[in-house]
Parts: sequence; C-alpha cells; structure tokens
Amino acid sequence: MVSVKEKIAYGLGDTASNIVFQTVMLFLTFFYTDIFGIPPAFVGTMFLAVRLIDAITDPLMGAMTDRTQTRYGKFRPYLLWFALPFGLFSVLAFTTPDLSEQGKMIYAFVTYTALMMVYTAINIPYCALGGVLTSDPKERVSVQSYRFVFAMLGGLLVSGLTLPLVEFLGEGDQAKGYQLTITAMSILGVAMFLICFWNTKERLTPSQPHQSSFKQDVGYLVKNDQWRILCIASVCLLSGMVLKTSLAIYYVKYFLQMPDKITLFITLGMVGNIFGCMLAQPLAKRVCKVNAYISLQLIAAALCIATYFVPKEQVELAFAMFILWGFAFNMATPLLWAKMADTVDYGQYKDGVRLTGIIYSSIIFFIKLGVAIGGAAAGWLLSGYGYQADVEQTPQTLNGILLSFTVYPAVGSILVAIVMRKYTLKNSKVDEIHLELNRMEK
Repeated sequence: MVSVKEKIAYGLGDTASNIVFQTVMLFLTFFYTDIFGIPPAFVGTMFLAVRLIDAITDPLMGAMTDRTQTRYGKFRPYLLWFALPFGLFSVLAFTTPDLSEQGKMIYAFVTYTALMMVYTAINIPYCALGGVLTSDPKERVSVQSYRFVFAMLGGLLVSGLTLPLVEFLGEGDQAKGYQLTITAMSILGVAMFLICFWNTKERLTPSQPHQSSFKQDVGYLVKNDQWRILCIASVCLLSGMVLKTSLAIYYVKYFLQMPDKITLFITLGMVGNIFGCMLAQPLAKRVCKVNAYISLQLIAAALCIATYFVPKEQVELAFAMFILWGFAFNMATPLLWAKMADTVDYGQYKDGVRLTGIIYSSIIFFIKLGVAIGGAAAGWLLSGYGYQADVEQTPQTLNGILLSFTVYPAVGSILVAIVMRKYTLKNSKVDEIHLELNRMEK
C-alpha cells in the first residue's frame, strides 16, 4: 500500500508540472498573439515544429532513465536535477524582449523549445515514477487519481490566479504582469518538485540491471501492440483537448462577449476537472477501466457537440456545459495513466524486459504531439477564419471560433473511443499478467 502522504507528495509533482502545462494550454497561444504580437499562423507552426525535436529527445530520455542507477533510484533523481532549470525556462518563455517581429519569432521559438526540452527531462521521469510506486492495479488507479487531482489543483491555481496576478503585478503592463506571475508560480513549482523527490519511494525495480541496447528496446517496444494503441489514442485525445482549452479564452471573450468572465469560466472548468479526477478511483472499483474510459470519451464528445447549439445569450448554460465536459473528460484521465503502467507489465510478460522509462517516454511523446497538433490547429484555425486580435470579429470568424471550441474537439474524443475498442488489457487480463509476473520473480 502507498500511504496517503506519499500519494499527496507524488501528486504535488504534477501540480508543479501543470503550472507550465496548463499555462501553455490556456494562455500561451493568447500570450503570443495578443501580448507578444506574433502572427497566429507562426504560433501554430512553431508548436508543431518543436514536436520534431521531441521525437528524438523523448525516447532518448526514456532510455536514459531505464539505465540510470543512483542511490535515489532510476526516476526520482531527475526531479532534483531539473527542478530549477524548469522554473528558469518557464520564466524566459513568458518574457517579452523589445525585438522586431522576426526577432520575436526567433526568441519565442528558442525559449519555447528550451522549455519543452527541460519539461521532457523532468516530466518523463516523473510520470514513470508513478509506475514503480506500486504493482497493485487498484492502487495504481488511486495513485493516478491523487496525481490528477493535484494536477488539476495546479490548473486551478493557473486558471484562477493568472489573469488577476497579471493585472495586479503588471500595473497595466500585461507583458510585465505575465513575466512576474510566471516567476512566482515557477518558484512554487520548484519547491513542489523537491517535496515530491524527498517523499516518494521506488518499489518496483528489475531483478537484473538493464542489459539490452537502445535498438533492442525499440524492437521490444514496437512489438507491444497495446503500447501502439495507447500512442494513437493519446494523439487523438490531446489534439482535441488542447484545441478546446486553447480556444476557451477566445470563446468567452469574442463569442460570449464577456472578457471579464474569462477567469471565472476557465476556473469553474478546472473545478469540474478536479471532481472528475476524484471520482476515477470509485468508478474503476465498480467497472472495467477500459469500458469506462470509452464511455467517458463518448460522453465528452456529446457535450462538446451540444455546446455548439448553446446561444451566446445563455451564458449560464455555456458555463455549465464546459464544467460538465471537464468533469467527464478528466474522470477518464487517471484511467489512461493507470493503463500505461499495465502496458509496461504486459511488455515484461511478453518479452521478459521491463521498459518503464521508454514506454512512458514514448507515450508522452505522442501526448505532446497531440498537444502540438491541438495548439497548431488553434493557431491555424484562428488565422484561417480571419481572426485579428482585439477587434470586433466578423460573423465568419465568430462561427469559426465556435466550431473550433465545440465540434472539432469532439472528433478527437470519438476517435479515442474507436481506437480503445482494440485495447485488450481489461481487468481480468491484467490480473492474469500480475500472477505470472509474480511467479517469474520467485
């Protein structure tokens, strides 16, 4: 059993991660287009281009962690080593030097790339750490539920405090306000990573040191059919989610025409996310987590599509639909991450090699690819529909914002539900795998 104290400490690591992850999803597109003054089409292309770098760094990071041997374990040391650089590059990404438009684009590309590389260096080991805290499938769901409750608390911190702090600290200068706000949040994030490092313990370690080469690891990885399914599902999932969350500010500001309600809208959405994550474990105790995951994605898609038909005058209903979407969508999130740990066990069961780091890192790459596609799509769609910052939008642009916030994200969830129908690691199969692995260890 993992103690509540340790689950909370582990969860604080994702509170720290989400200070950046949620800021990127909720504010970075808006920050680049409306504060820093970068063309939205470039922002979209930049988000996607950085993923090409991740295609190299993510699997290398996973392979590195699998081969790491320290007195602190394989994964925990990276929280200690990269906490401070993570905070530093977060601040630099939200700094606005006085440059030409071309200079601004170069600066944004360099600092965003550096931030994502440091994020890789700390987040992949952090995520893999969750797979070695316990071997109990139910405890894994519990660990991930705690993790994502605290992750969403990080999101709540970002959504509820960012714009008020920007206003307060910037004193009318939004660029300065964003920089000081992210500085304060980054200091808090560094402290949380250190708490996570000191208060967690790696319990699952291979009986023998990792001996296969990187090329052999990739071969084992490709043979893992359940890993392939999770990778495809992750791209579809995050593409839709990031598109929706990136457009939330534009939806409230321009479609609902209530810019003063942006903070309230995204904060209440985050509250829905938190309650969804809290109910993941009770749900997993009663039904198969694979079947539950598919059903929740279809519910989330239905809520997205229904929102398209909500008139802008019905503000309360628009808020309620966003909260309900976050509730359903994020009830499924801990279930996905628990399935990643099951996929590691499945690979060991099939091939006798435990590839915790490289499996998590490769799935995280596809998650970040989904984030990039969603962010790129947001920039491209805004540009394609004729969006211009801080002006009255045309009817075509408003309808484009509405479609991009509602119907298009639903497609992602529907695709996830279709892909996950081929995922076979249901509860009975996972129990069978654990019995066999326990027998092999004796």
